[in-house]
Amino acid sequence: MSARYPLPAARHPIVARFLADGAAVDEAIGRFGSPLHVVFPQVLAENAAALTAVLRSHGVPHEVFYAHKVNASTALLAEAYVAGLGADVASSAELDRALAAGFSPGRIEATGPKSPAFIGRIAALGITTNADDLWELDRLAAAVPAGSTVPVLLRLSGFSSPVVPQSRFGIDLADADTALEAVRRAPGLELRGVAFHLDTADPAARVDALTESMAVVAAAYRKGLRPSVIDIGGGFRQRFVDDPEPFQRYAQALAVAGPGELVWPGHDVGAPAAHKYGNHRPTTEVLEGFLTAEIERRPVAEVLRECMLTLWIEPGKALADHAGVTLATVLYRKRAAGRDLAVLDLSRNQVTPADQEVLVDPVLVDPVLVDGRGDPTDDGVFLAGRLCLESDLISRRKVFLGSEPASGDVLAFVNTAAYQMDLSASAAAGHPPPPKVAAVLDGDRFVFTADASDDRHGS
Repeated sequence: MSARYPLPAARHPIVARFLADGAAVDEAIGRFGSPLHVVFPQVLAENAAALTAVLRSHGVPHEVFYAHKVNASTALLAEAYVAGLGADVASSAELDRALAAGFSPGRIEATGPKSPAFIGRIAALGITTNADDLWELDRLAAAVPAGSTVPVLLRLSGFSSPVVPQSRFGIDLADADTALEAVRRAPGLELRGVAFHLDTADPAARVDALTESMAVVAAAYRKGLRPSVIDIGGGFRQRFVDDPEPFQRYAQALAVAGPGELVWPGHDVGAPAAHKYGNHRPTTEVLEGFLTAEIERRPVAEVLRECMLTLWIEPGKALADHAGVTLATVLYRKRAAGRDLAVLDLSRNQVTPADQEVLVDPVLVDPVLVDGRGDPTDDGVFLAGRLCLESDLISRRKVFLGSEPASGDVLAFVNTAAYQMDLSASAAAGHPPPPKVAAVLDGDRFVFTADASDDRHGS
């Protein structure tokens, strides 16, 4: 018998209610099949309201753009539209979905590296462009229709602060003056502001990047340009756990004793990243900390107000936090490599972003079966996928469930809406990616609608 290291996932009340409703889970799988991605638009709406409430409480002019890249779901995108958000799109396909959802070009921002064809569409529609490179600026200027203008944000990188991570994206600060000149000389480009995106939750890094970005704003004004926007991007974390202690205990066990029986042979999940799966701080707290941090002894919010700058943010993970679960049926149990294994009708790449390990336990969701099984298992179980690949282990880490899983049981992977559903999904071996269904709590029952991003099922 090995030591138990359960990593329980935090659950939004709506999600917890769904997972406790055996009839609702059975209906979803009965109608749409297993495996199945379930998204909860109401949770995204709550997340949006919470973020905008923080911004309003500080009196900061602001716009919030939902980073559609986080999930291809059109149901979540439609909810972002209803919530009054803008849409951050990174491809022509995402642009098509945003327009179909009702977003006007004025409520859309184009981000990320862009192809010439995408740039041409952006220019034709007059969509605000977050320019990643001088190359994009040149092509955008050439693509703007005669007599029209396209708003531009200069995405900056190469900050001098040692706490700001280096990035492959954006225009290096050393080239900022060249970029400003390119915009100033192009009759079809209008400098709307500057932007940055940091892959860190460190508030000091965000403040330092803001300080250096405002120096570029000042330089723009000296050239006769009139930027009015500071875009600090996304990068806000999800809240995976309610209590970080189990996560810290597991990380300590790995550090002291090594993987041992906790990790599948031949793999190393590494020291868990505490800033991600061990995070229990809500995004609202992080945003509050940023707005109250000081620049030259004055709060960021006050500086933005006095400089008459509108703050833009582009959250993806923070808006999709807890807005989705992935359901999969247990096919069978077996012993392999001296370990207990449960094989699911799911592939690792359909629930795991890139090659990361999901460091929270799934939930055994059939309460009828759970109630009759007594105490949780002592030894835990590994989870395997359905591909003929040794690497198709849905969990390379031993997971600890509420009871022994058996053939036909349903497991729910919690909080998968942000990138986990789509980023690495493939149709390997002819297994299509799981369909998506939107679940809306209406009174005391859930109503399911096939997500428009998947047309294999009727509503």
